[in-house]
Amino acid sequence: MISYIKGNLADIMPDSIVIDVSGIGWQVYVPTQVSDRLPSIGQPVKIHTWLQVREDAMTLFGFLTKDELRIFKLLIGVSGVGPKNALAVLSVMTTDDLRFAILGDDAKAIAKTPGVGTKTAQRLILELKDKISLEDAFEQKLTHVQETQADGSGVKAEAVMALTALGYSSSEAFKALDGIEITKDMEVETLLKQALKKMAIL
Repeated sequence: MISYIKGNLADIMPDSIVIDVSGIGWQVYVPTQVSDRLPSIGQPVKIHTWLQVREDAMTLFGFLTKDELRIFKLLIGVSGVGPKNALAVLSVMTTDDLRFAILGDDAKAIAKTPGVGTKTAQRLILELKDKISLEDAFEQKLTHVQETQADGSGVKAEAVMALTALGYSSSEAFKALDGIEITKDMEVETLLKQALKKMAIL
């Protein structure tokens, strides 16, 4: 298995890139969001990869972070979701957005992906919900306040319920709370005010 490819970026195409490694060009299929974050042509780049082996072809799929690769592997483990469908999902949603959508049962957000219908989105949520926790969803952006949030999960859960009661989807509620520092003494009302203020400017 090829874990990653490190070389100079040789070309960027609509659905893939070419990495020059010692004179050999490796074509790697990547999500649109990866293409948008690549360095300039000729610059060094490291892509974490997954290799699909079939009778008629061997195809590399790649990502800039291990987290993106991990979520990709979870997606292709869902029945009816192939590598290209998983790539499409990660082209329209960040890994954080996808986690929020899964935790919030927001099939509509996932179904916005071209080629992924509502039934597939619902199946994706059903099969992955027990593999993704609330902690996973906030880990990337909230690690700097994890120690102060030891007793904040209950307040966060109450805030999510309050926001959904106000008519927001669960994924919108999770995204609104993402990035807000939650202290041990924080009350739900204070957290709600900050979340609503943030949602007003999104």
